[in-house]
Amino acid sequence: MARRTLSVALALTAASAASIVMNPTVAAASPPGTKDVTAVLFEWSYASVARECTNTIGPAGYGYVQVSPPAEHIQGSQWWTSYQPVSYKIAGRLGDRTAFQNMVNTCHAAGVKVVTDTVINHMSAGSGTGTGGSSYTKYNYPGLYSSADFDDCTSQVTDYTDRWNVQHCELVGLADLDTGEEYVRKTIAGYMNDLLSLGVDGFRIDAAKHIPAEDLANIKSRLTNPSVYWKQEVIYGSGEAVQPTEYTGNGDVQEFRYAYDLKRVFNSENLAYLKNYGEGWGYMSSSVAGVFVDNHDTERNGSTLNYKDGANYTLANVFMLAYPYGAPDINSGYEWSDVDAGPPNGGTVNACWQDGWKCQHAWPEIIRMVAFRNATRGQALTDWWDDGNDAIAFGRGSKGYVAINHETSTLTRTYQTSLAAGTYCNVQNNTTVTVNSSGQFTATLGANTALAIYAGKSSC
Repeated sequence: MARRTLSVALALTAASAASIVMNPTVAAASPPGTKDVTAVLFEWSYASVARECTNTIGPAGYGYVQVSPPAEHIQGSQWWTSYQPVSYKIAGRLGDRTAFQNMVNTCHAAGVKVVTDTVINHMSAGSGTGTGGSSYTKYNYPGLYSSADFDDCTSQVTDYTDRWNVQHCELVGLADLDTGEEYVRKTIAGYMNDLLSLGVDGFRIDAAKHIPAEDLANIKSRLTNPSVYWKQEVIYGSGEAVQPTEYTGNGDVQEFRYAYDLKRVFNSENLAYLKNYGEGWGYMSSSVAGVFVDNHDTERNGSTLNYKDGANYTLANVFMLAYPYGAPDINSGYEWSDVDAGPPNGGTVNACWQDGWKCQHAWPEIIRMVAFRNATRGQALTDWWDDGNDAIAFGRGSKGYVAINHETSTLTRTYQTSLAAGTYCNVQNNTTVTVNSSGQFTATLGANTALAIYAGKSSC
């Protein structure tokens, strides 16, 4: 969702807030294939994404890479300018059409599918000349949209208990498209079909909550691949008129409560509470839930953990990748102190961990869990253990086992698993673990460290 200032972001978060209204129609929309982890390379240039697919993302076993919106947008250095489109040309600061096409082809060659963050709820909030040279004014985008194509409500969204207000008025002053209109639906579908023609494998629908679910269903039905992977941003809010489960008939929906609650548990509660995390906490069905520890909005507005939280953040990502709920996104962005600050070097990443690029997707503790998740996919949660406080361990059937010590002191104990006897590599620190014929092993974990072993990984 586009944010223009921290105060706007906090206001929207506070306003976003409800009990689930179940939708009987649920699309089987979890990422297809055997790899369901997405590296979200926020504000990376397309050339940089292409290189990273080859060098890191593909070899690590990520199934998908998500890229920032490929559309011409308003000018400015702030990150949120990418979320104010002025045309559907691929002509933003992150690269042109040729760079985008090359990125898709390169990522595919590395075995990685491409998801695009897609802004179709709105256009810009002002007037000027876009990053690709297009002139525009709010409600008038020559050759694309005119004032008749926008909703009649030209005031800002103010009441999240009022469905009409949420879905017809303007999100932080951005010109709101009338997605119930035939021309608008056809035009949006045309833009998305153009991306599909370039090889795009899926879409993250920005601000989906502000578009009626039936409008999105109509747009999706017009696509050349109407069963394409589809992930929708619908922030849950208690008592709100629009609920995430209304959208599961279209595809996956991002489960924001998962990220909110992980922050609270890792910061101030007990990891032992996580034994039935997910559906047991009232969240959406795992099969349609997109999950994350943080994303570009929440890391800035304080509603979730972020890279500044040290071991809490790292271990939360380890837990997410090990635990069988939802399809995980790994947020990978850049350092910031100004919440509006755009990407270093205009999005060019010369190397990870330089120029402010955080590259969370490549942190050793995180990247090594991607192969763990792939190896254990489809396996149930088994052999749960906790100390009643901040040390937990659990298995994934006969395929894997994870232990997390979030206590303040070292922990040594014998763990019971369902793994076959043998030697395994603890991918968290590249040491070996020996499981005996009873499925047991003994290990010592330092404070705020983890252990992860899985079948097929015997040597480090």
